[in-house]
Amino acid sequence: MDVNVISWNRIDSHLLVSGGDEGGLKVWDLRSVKDGESLPAAFFGYHRKPVTSVEWHPTLSSMLAASSEDHSVSLWDLSVERDPEEEAALGEVLPGAEDLPPQLLFLHMGQKNIKEVHWHRQLPSVLMSTAEDGLNIFRAADIW
Repeated sequence: MDVNVISWNRIDSHLLVSGGDEGGLKVWDLRSVKDGESLPAAFFGYHRKPVTSVEWHPTLSSMLAASSEDHSVSLWDLSVERDPEEEAALGEVLPGAEDLPPQLLFLHMGQKNIKEVHWHRQLPSVLMSTAEDGLNIFRAADIW
């Protein structure tokens, strides 16, 4: 297993997230470690290139941000799950939605060779990313 970056969850200290060369994010629950071995509690293989940075949200224990060499920053909420009953009641799912993990909330694109992403400590929906072509400060949305 190749791990490039890790981040401890500041609220739920038994959780950490790692990002690797395969572009995957793995969430680890340290309560499940037995004899030094553990399987990830969750795996998200969305990014197409290595993950360069991960960070848990400072006040929401289920949210995290990740950046990748695929020139994107992704925001995730682990508390979201697909609801087949709700989808059936609506009668249709947006085209392409079935190909995306329901936990993927937001993608920020347009920077070249993103290296880091960090949450603002006092403004919960504001992030900063650094890249070869400068830095971006952006507000994802009021989604939480």
